[in-house]
Amino acid sequence: MKPPKTIEELRASILAKYDSLSKRLQQIAKYVLDEPNDFALETVAVLAERCGVQPSAIVRFAKSFGFDGASQMQKLFRDDLLTGQSSLGYAERIRQFKDQVGKAEVTGPMQILSEFVDSNILALGHLREDILERDLKKVTKLIADCENVYVVGFGRAFPIAAYFAYALSRLNKRTIFIDGVGAYYHSYNRSMTSCDLMIAVSFPPYSAETVETVAGAAEKKCRIVTISDSQVNPLSTHASVALTVKDGEVRQFRSLSVSMCLAQSIIISYAFQNSPEIVND
Repeated sequence: MKPPKTIEELRASILAKYDSLSKRLQQIAKYVLDEPNDFALETVAVLAERCGVQPSAIVRFAKSFGFDGASQMQKLFRDDLLTGQSSLGYAERIRQFKDQVGKAEVTGPMQILSEFVDSNILALGHLREDILERDLKKVTKLIADCENVYVVGFGRAFPIAAYFAYALSRLNKRTIFIDGVGAYYHSYNRSMTSCDLMIAVSFPPYSAETVETVAGAAEKKCRIVTISDSQVNPLSTHASVALTVKDGEVRQFRSLSVSMCLAQSIIISYAFQNSPEIVND
């Protein structure tokens, strides 16, 4: 087995083989996909600790994709860093921020506000580096070309999904918001066709309702755009475009600022390209 020659080839290979990997190798795969800069720069011992596995598992993981060892796979990520394609040090800055916040006692609401502001500034700065322009262009084109947009998102993802439904309807795009009232979510799949688009937003723990709805949409050959915080999730296997966001986190409470920023960027981009009379009204 020849090793992948580019980061994109490796990511595609990991996603294709993910379900067939052992539980420990899946832990490594998720870390490699979600924290590529860490994997490029840290030692095998540090990576093993963060993945919750033995160092030998890191080596075994690399060899399962055709590399001679972990260092050869890491070189692929380091080369990507040197070309300027990645945001250096983001994961480490986030770790330092969490450590700093974790050691501080809560003195009042202004402290909490400051912590969320600082966390979101870090996360928003990373968003521009993490999202590819070609993916944003593809999403806006999918919205423009489809007959109907179905939007689904439960739990923490609900506000993002609700915004998509609200904003698209204001732009005169026929939009169906699957809100799950009366456990009626599964019935929407009956009316979907290959001419429609589904936008699905979900974060861990992924709701069974969203997973089931996305799977049903895939059976109807409906195009699917997913938004989540990891490339390894039960929705992305069906996705035409899978967008990954990392919201700020303070004291184990996650924000939605980055996800909402991405959603607004998609909506406004679509509006300027397809409904300029509404934008300029």
